[in-house]
Formats: sequence, C-alpha cells, structure tokens
Amino acid sequence: MTAVRTPCAVVFDLDETLLDQSSAADAAVIDWASELGIADADVARTWSRISSRHFARYQAREISFEDQRRERVRELLGRSLADDEASRTFRGYLDRYESGWKIFPDAVPAMRRARAAGRPVVILTNGDRTQQLRKLDRFELSGEIDALVCSSDIPFGKPHATAFIAATRELGYSEVDSLMIGDSLSTDYQGAIDFGMRAVLVDRAGAHRNRAIPSVSSLDDLAF
Repeated sequence: MTAVRTPCAVVFDLDETLLDQSSAADAAVIDWASELGIADADVARTWSRISSRHFARYQAREISFEDQRRERVRELLGRSLADDEASRTFRGYLDRYESGWKIFPDAVPAMRRARAAGRPVVILTNGDRTQQLRKLDRFELSGEIDALVCSSDIPFGKPHATAFIAATRELGYSEVDSLMIGDSLSTDYQGAIDFGMRAVLVDRAGAHRNRAIPSVSSLDDLAF
C-alpha cells in the first residue's frame, strides 16, 4: 500500500483516474462510426490516436476546445467539413460518449479517506470546465472535493507548470506540500515531479509496473 506520510493537499486527475472515460469513448466511437459508414475494425484505436493529437494541440492553445473536436471529425472522415457541419457530426459521438461515463468504484472512497485525514482534495483536469462539471454533477462529486481546476480556466493544461501552480495555490498550498495522483505517466506523474510535487501514478492495467516509480493499481491502495 502506498502511504502519504506528510500533511498535504491531494490533487486528483479526473479522467481515467476517478472516471472511466476510455471505455465510454471506445464504445461510443464504434457505434458512431458504424452509423457514419466507417468500416474500420480498429476504429477505436484510430480515434484514440486522432483525439490525443488534437487534444494536445488544444492544451498547447494552438486551437480552441471546439476546434479540436472539429479536427478530430475531419481527420477520421478524411475530408474537409465546414465548422458547423463538423460540430454537428461530432455531436453524434458526444451524445454516446457522455451516456457511457462511469465512475471507478475506488474513486469516492479514496477522496473521502483523504479528506477524513485532513487533506483537502483538488481535482486538476485537462478537460473543459463545462463538460467536466457535467461529470461531477452526474456522479455527485462536487461534495467530495474542495476545489476543481480545469485547464480551460488557465493558460495551459498539464504537464505545464501553470496547471500545477493553479491547483496547488487554489487552497493555499505549495508544490512541496501537495501530492498529484493521476494515470498519465507524462502528463500527471512526470509533469508534477518536474514542477516539484510528489506524485503517484495510477496504473490500473499494470503497464508501468516495472518502472521504479510510486504507483498503485487501485486507489484503494492509497493510505492517507
């Protein structure tokens, strides 16, 4: 069990740490692609690769949040679309994706253990605030946290230091008094370490179990 041994604020990532969004995304794109007549047996992996590339452009503020959605549609379809048509087409995916959101069963217990130990809980997410608030509302998470910091509210998302500064300062803590818990090795773990925070990688699939870094396969393994 990974223990948090000193007083600190606990900063959780949201997607793939507290919420299972990848399963929702895979199921949504398979059904949506079928409706669009896309005969790609590997469409979920293709969509994930496309999405990651354009979402990274949004995090670098090269394009807007809505533009990254449009670019994902255009690349998947392999053709140009006017902005309004691209947005309408994306909606077919989005409705399916949002209906498939699920919370990991270890999420709320972990947040409650942290707060019961006197550690304020912040969610730091690279998502858009409007969408992320819908997730918190769906699963009644707002009452389980002390603050929410979304990359849409700040100049840059994780792993940029700006994001970690926003999260740690939200409740008056410094980086050395804060712990980042997230599923991305580069965005959550290494980004936090580079900023001067401690970090624990959430490695549910065991993809990084051979790395010499603090990690857990379940949030149940965190002892606050």
